[in-house]
Amino acid sequence: MIRIFFLALVMFALDLYVFQPFQTVISPWNRQVRMVLQVIYWAVPVVAVLWLIAAHFGWFGNGHPGRFRSIVQSTLFLIYICKIIVLPFILIDDLRRGLSWLAGLFTAEPAYMPDRSRFLSTVGLAAGLLPLSSLLYGMWRNPYRYKVHRVEVPVRDLPKDLEGLRIVQISDIHSGSFTLTEPVEQAMDMIRDLQPDLILFTGDLVNSRADEVAPFLSMFSRINAPLGVYSVLGNHDYGDYHQWPSQEAKVANFQQLVDTHARLGWDLLRNEHRILEIKGHQLALLGVENYSTHARFPKYGDLGKALDGCEHIPLKILMSHDPSHWEAQVRGLEKSIFLTLSGHTHGMQFGVEIPGWMKWSPIQYVYKQWAGLYQTEDQFLYVNRGLGFLGYPGRVGILPEITLLELTSKNTEAGIS
Repeated sequence: MIRIFFLALVMFALDLYVFQPFQTVISPWNRQVRMVLQVIYWAVPVVAVLWLIAAHFGWFGNGHPGRFRSIVQSTLFLIYICKIIVLPFILIDDLRRGLSWLAGLFTAEPAYMPDRSRFLSTVGLAAGLLPLSSLLYGMWRNPYRYKVHRVEVPVRDLPKDLEGLRIVQISDIHSGSFTLTEPVEQAMDMIRDLQPDLILFTGDLVNSRADEVAPFLSMFSRINAPLGVYSVLGNHDYGDYHQWPSQEAKVANFQQLVDTHARLGWDLLRNEHRILEIKGHQLALLGVENYSTHARFPKYGDLGKALDGCEHIPLKILMSHDPSHWEAQVRGLEKSIFLTLSGHTHGMQFGVEIPGWMKWSPIQYVYKQWAGLYQTEDQFLYVNRGLGFLGYPGRVGILPEITLLELTSKNTEAGIS
């Protein structure tokens, strides 16, 4: 409770400081309008503090967050983040006012503190409102606005019978974040309508707990393909980000998640491979557990173990949740793995993508390969932008993705990042 008190105190100080330019901007407006806006302004910190108290005492319960709860708490968080964005403009204005006051001490005129700059106040509030409005729009419009990315993967020496092989990749479902079921079912319909030969899921079925997927078992189990549905684990699937009452509880949760893949009819690959027979040709499908070059994420993957027994097969596809694995152990080293499929980054759920012109997200400063198709010689990596969301319940510029990859013998660079 002491932490809530100090957090509320910091929030109140921020609210009070930002309220000054807010008053400056609305001062010329109609009196009734100003009163309404001031009431709305101060209603936000009141709601925020009450929300903190309710969360502290567990009044929300321990179940999955409902849509209303998710939207309210995310909106409150975004409002305060955007108020922090306003701070530099207020500080610049305060510096200007302070210098004017100091200058007045050395003149014949009495020192005075000039009024706040209406220009800086307006620019500061606009700087905060612009990201707030886009992030709120992303919450309301985009979390379930699924986009199909169609990608051709040129494969050297691809047998003619494998030309046009259709692979659907999905990744990062994060079942525990969903607050609606109908749009998710529509996504499963979209996958079935693509009529893939093979469906591959590249990790993070849940946020932490295996029971998060329970409301979606029936719809996930309905996706199928002639060559099967295969899956691997992501960093969130191990339950490492949840406080368990005991190690036994964590182990039981993990086993429940592994069993869930089987219930869905998904063949979970844990540092192993499957040899697919396709019209008389063999294709090795490898799946490793999570392997990351970033210290904060686990290294459970064992590529050598997954390769054991399929070295003789010239064409291999690897499923590995974290794209940093590709540069660490695949690219240039295991050249028979012509295609690696990853996810993990979500494209940070925020960025700008204009095909053929611009692709940017803050995540690119953390991950060199973060969305789309990448190539080094005859090896490719595709990073899926994720079907679900985590933390921020929305997307801005980076929409949730269903990927359709088609193998081709054509020598093309189309779609390569």
